[in-house]
Amino acid sequence: MPQEHFCPWREESEELKAEVSRIGGEVDALKGQLAALQRHVIGRRAEKLPPVATELRKDADSTAARAEAAKKKRQERATRKAEEAPAREIRHAVPAEERHCPACGGEDLKPPGKGRTSVVYEYVPARFEKQVHVQEVLACACGRGVVTAPPPARVVDRGEYGPGFLAHVVTSKCADAMPLHRLAQRVERSGVPMSRSTLTDLFHQAASVLLPLSQHLLQCIASADVVWADETPLRVLAVKKTRLGYLWTFLTQNEKGEWLISYRFSLGRASKTPKEVLGGTSGTLVVDAYTGYNAVTLPQGRVRVGCWAHVRRRFFDALATAPESREALDFILALYRVEALARDAGVVRTNAHRELRQQQSLPVLTALRAWLEAQAPRQLPKSPLGQAISYALKQWDALTRFVENERLPLDNNRSEAALRKAAPGRKNFLFVGHEAAGENLASLYALVATCEANGVNPEEYLADVLLRVQTHPHSRIGELLPHEWMRRRTADPPESPLQISP
Repeated sequence: MPQEHFCPWREESEELKAEVSRIGGEVDALKGQLAALQRHVIGRRAEKLPPVATELRKDADSTAARAEAAKKKRQERATRKAEEAPAREIRHAVPAEERHCPACGGEDLKPPGKGRTSVVYEYVPARFEKQVHVQEVLACACGRGVVTAPPPARVVDRGEYGPGFLAHVVTSKCADAMPLHRLAQRVERSGVPMSRSTLTDLFHQAASVLLPLSQHLLQCIASADVVWADETPLRVLAVKKTRLGYLWTFLTQNEKGEWLISYRFSLGRASKTPKEVLGGTSGTLVVDAYTGYNAVTLPQGRVRVGCWAHVRRRFFDALATAPESREALDFILALYRVEALARDAGVVRTNAHRELRQQQSLPVLTALRAWLEAQAPRQLPKSPLGQAISYALKQWDALTRFVENERLPLDNNRSEAALRKAAPGRKNFLFVGHEAAGENLASLYALVATCEANGVNPEEYLADVLLRVQTHPHSRIGELLPHEWMRRRTADPPESPLQISP
């Protein structure tokens, strides 16, 4: 029998070929990373990932039509804000030396109708005031009985700062990302002696008083059928240097379209926080591919729903090294186009929305899956496009569940938007002092974010509930959540505020 010829050069050639392929994949991956970094750091805004809404408008409208629509939207918003702004009427009388007719000199002048009206927007500086509360004391002529007027309501026993002051401190930090040392300077400019440590104590006191509300808000979200979740890093002060903590957000939308947003703080990114919040609950969870959420989705937990925005981002990053990624982006844009049709028709989250998805989104998904499977063997696994394809195929079941349920979104952008509240804080006050401070910040973030999501003035809301929450029945604590508070306030307007004598 002829012996098989052994050639060491052939074996070495195969090894070199495999090594070249591996190096080529790594080079493509590095090129993709470099292109992405250049886009995000030094690139023009036009080179960054365009929002889906912008892409859809390009298809639907001309440039002139888009500009006209944007102008109309700005005008409507300006008109609405002007109507909501507090107004004060200032009358200007004709001077005494000019109260005669310029034609005949007569002085019998009468107004022909309403005077001329003009609008001027002026800034009236905010002020803090020192209120001196005097309780009336009445003594009986018998000399044995005394009656004293009730003291003013306080957030904290014997506290020197009222609910409006505490509400301003919380809103300044949580809504405006103002560091407390800057707020202390602003308060002092208004004539009130103040230090950063005092404001810090007031901030944590407010969090303690409002803790039943923030806890109930989180429980309402955890019991919802559809929950969005995400997390972002937040630095914590430690010896010599800061350590990394995480701010988690959990949110949902109720049947009335109102958004409930909550936050949790933890010193790690492990699955402990999702388990504490969503453990033992049922429904769906809209998240990215992070495995930390597996603890509440596997094996018998919430049904995981994927995020098409993350998939779209990966294919966009692959464009620099693989122009064919544009085909995947077009498929994904077609899915968002169906959602835009549902919004325009006013059928979002209805049976008609589900039927529209099954008629138009399902064929797009079928075509995209075929494209992914055809492209997968042609791309190096470590290349940007190869990684994007792998990500989409591994998440396919989670990414396609929205077709069968009209209440499920296409992406997790809502939770990412909720976490943007922490971004200005990371730049302004940089870190939290300790774990308890992070927990207090998260609980107050939740109430302020829910206020803003439902058109509630957080400062006005906090000033009211800081007093109410302490005497309100715990079984009806949900009545003090921002959306419920606003609904009841609209139905039953509050009485005029107490007049205080100068």
